[in-house]
Amino acid sequence: MEIIYTESLPSKGEFFDLYETTGWNTAFDYSDEVLHKAISNSWYSVSARLDNRLVGFGRIVSDGFYQTFICDLIVHPDFQRQGIGMKIMQLLMDHCKKMNVNYIQLSCAKGKVGFYEKFGFHVRPSDAPGMHILVKGSN
Repeated sequence: MEIIYTESLPSKGEFFDLYETTGWNTAFDYSDEVLHKAISNSWYSVSARLDNRLVGFGRIVSDGFYQTFICDLIVHPDFQRQGIGMKIMQLLMDHCKKMNVNYIQLSCAKGKVGFYEKFGFHVRPSDAPGMHILVKGSN
């Protein structure tokens, strides 16, 4: 069986189910509606499907010229270590290059630095610019 990669967005339910496999939603408890609105506002996205089942996803938030942020790179645990994440990431990177967007950023889940280093990403030094805040509010 072959994995099919498309630019089409998954449905609310199937993205929510995939997102829930990450454990990322425990802090915020986003609904399927909120998550779908988020991915619908992406600059570019890739869905990976096997027999029409969503097994992977990744997206880019960007102004299309200068700032680009790769987020929500997810592969269902049952399908990890099969090259799906690598292919999604390559497609995301290829789109940035095609559109001449050269400043690409991302946040990396714990233990995944090596994966992104394969694509040329570097961990920011602890004294480098960059900050974040996670604000939990109502959705």
